Amino acid sequence: MVQFLLAGARQRSHFLSHVACAVLLLLTPVLASRPKEKPIEPAPPDMVLEGGRKLSYERSFSSQREVKPKRGFWNRVLDFVAGEPEFRRLIRPYSIAVDSRGRIIVSDPGAFGVHIFDFTQQKYKFLSRVDKGKDPMLTPQCVAVDAQDNIYVTDTESGKVFVFNSEGKFQHTLGSLKGGEGYFKRPTGIAVDSAAQRIYVTDTLRDKIFVMDMQGNVVQTIGSNGEGPGEFNFPTELRLDGQNLVVVDAMNFRVQVLDRSGQFQYAVGKLGDESGTMFRPKGIGFDSEGDLYVVDGLWGVVQAFNRQGELLYTFGERGTAPGEFQLPTGLFIDHNDRIYVVDSFNRRIQIFHFYGLDKPAKGGVQ
Repeated sequence: MVQFLLAGARQRSHFLSHVACAVLLLLTPVLASRPKEKPIEPAPPDMVLEGGRKLSYERSFSSQREVKPKRGFWNRVLDFVAGEPEFRRLIRPYSIAVDSRGRIIVSDPGAFGVHIFDFTQQKYKFLSRVDKGKDPMLTPQCVAVDAQDNIYVTDTESGKVFVFNSEGKFQHTLGSLKGGEGYFKRPTGIAVDSAAQRIYVTDTLRDKIFVMDMQGNVVQTIGSNGEGPGEFNFPTELRLDGQNLVVVDAMNFRVQVLDRSGQFQYAVGKLGDESGTMFRPKGIGFDSEGDLYVVDGLWGVVQAFNRQGELLYTFGERGTAPGEFQLPTGLFIDHNDRIYVVDSFNRRIQIFHFYGLDKPAKGGVQ
C-alpha cells in the first residue's frame, strides 16, 4: 500500500513537471517575442550653477506599474493566460506633495482621485470617493500633508476639503454646510501648519485665503480683489515658508509673500513673455537655500528666484523629451532638495535634484 502511494506521488510529480515544461515550451516563443521597450531617451545634461551648485535630472514616472516594475516569469505566464492586470496611469495630474515617508501624492482630476506612489515599499494606492450619496470627491485639485502624514485634498467642484488619514482612509470633509454644500466657491491651494493647528485654503473665485482650525472653523480671512499689495486676482497655489505665507496670484501674474497675519512682504514676477516674467504661474516651492521656484504652465519652464525677486536660473522648455514640459502645473521640493514637477499634458511626474552649498537641508513636508 505504501509503495502504491509513493508511486502515485511520483507519477503526479512527473506529470506536473511535464506540464510545466510544456507550458514553458509553448510560451517561450511568446515571451521571447514580446515587443521591445522603446529606447530610453537621453537625460538632459546637468546644469552647473553659481558657486558650484548643480541641478540634475533624475527620472520620470507615469503609472502604477513603475512602482514595482519587475515581474517574475510566472507572473508573465499568468499575464499571458489571463491578460495583463490593469495598471492605473496618470491622466490629468495637477498637484503634488511628498510626505515624511517619501510617498509621492498626486491629485488627478482626470482620474477623479489621488495617486499615492510609494517607491520605497513598492506599493501603490488610489484614493477616490465616487458614491454620489456619500460626499463624493468630484474634482480633486491641490494636495497637502500634515506632520502626521494625513492627506488634505481640495475639491474645486464640491467646494470642500477632503481629509484622509496616512493610510488613505477617508476621515471627513472641511467646509461643509447643512445640506452638504461647501462654503468655498472654488477651493484650490492648500497648506497645513501642524504646529499652529491651522489650515490655509485659497478660494480662487472669492479672491481670498481662508484660515481654519483643524476642525474646519474659519478663524481668519486674508485678501480681497485687486492689484495692490495683499490683494488678489484669482489666487491659486499656497506654500508656507517659515513665518511667511506664499501665494500664487495667478491673474496678477505674480507670487505674493505675506506674513501669517496677511501683511504684505514682497512680490515676485510681472506679466511678460521673457525670463523673469510670468504668464501662467502655477506650482511653487522653496529649496534649502530659500530660493523660490515657480512653474509657468504656458511657457513650460520652471524659474528660480532669490528673496529679492531676482531671477537666478530657469530649466525646462516645451516638449516631450526628458526635462521638457507640456502644460506643467504642480511643484514640490522635499527636504533633500528633490524637485518634483507635474508635467500635466505629458501625463508624468519629472524629478530633478538641486545640489546647493553644504548647508543643513530644511523644509519639505508642510
